[in-house]
Amino acid sequence: MKAYVFPGQGAQFTGMGKDLYDNSDLAKSMFAKANEILGFDIQKIMFEGTEEELKQTKVTQPAIFLHSTILAACLGDSFQPNMVAGHSLGEFSALVANKTLSFEDGLKLVSQRALAMQEACEIEPSTMAAILGLEDDVVEKICSEINGVVVPANYNCPGQLVISGAIPAVEAACAKLTEAGAKRAMILQVGGAFHSPLMEPAREKLAAAIEATHFSNPTCPVYQNVNAQAVSNPDEIKKNLVLQLTGPVKWTQIMNNMLHDGCSEVIEVGPGKVLQGLFKKVNRELQTSSAMLI
Repeated sequence: MKAYVFPGQGAQFTGMGKDLYDNSDLAKSMFAKANEILGFDIQKIMFEGTEEELKQTKVTQPAIFLHSTILAACLGDSFQPNMVAGHSLGEFSALVANKTLSFEDGLKLVSQRALAMQEACEIEPSTMAAILGLEDDVVEKICSEINGVVVPANYNCPGQLVISGAIPAVEAACAKLTEAGAKRAMILQVGGAFHSPLMEPAREKLAAAIEATHFSNPTCPVYQNVNAQAVSNPDEIKKNLVLQLTGPVKWTQIMNNMLHDGCSEVIEVGPGKVLQGLFKKVNRELQTSSAMLI
């Protein structure tokens, strides 16, 4: 069974998507529609922009979404997933790929999500940190003992968990986790505490937009971030997508569940190979590849 997976924020690079634009009329039309929806020339920033321009939240999230969804569309009949999943932002790309969301509605939601998250980040100084070399339950326990907001945010693979929260609480947790034997406890250069309770203002804004958007029956199940389960019911998908902003990305659990459910091949759709690397941490023998136009 083939699983198609979609990367999230951090996978961006200057020039992303230009090969699609240069070789596909469908890509050209989708980029044109995106510029119209967003109200700025995102393809120019993607193709020619600086690293700093691409790091702007209002640009980064739509850019990665566009690269993934346009690539999936350009694959045409060769795109035949049995299951899909996306890491954080990538879940929106996955939901367009399996026909739960239209391309236009998906892009509108991603844009609204990016702006709402940026506003939430400005309310309180916050950050994230990568913790390497500890069991998940150890990280969870230490975070629960810290004064202030700090929670597990991204369960990326065994031995790699990202925590998120207020800056003093994250720093205190990093010190405790280092004492507990973490190989690394590294503060990340991010805009704020994604997938933590500090994203509640963004969740409230996005909830209304998601509720007002039409979700169709998907062509295959999506393994969602908040529960790591295969979901096909549009109402349940909506609910989980809202919870995603303040809940953790359970990617380790998603990978294990996909493999348990018969996944024999993983194809990453979008910039980079990060998700392939994470799957290899779980099953070194698994067949993985990047989606490419023939």
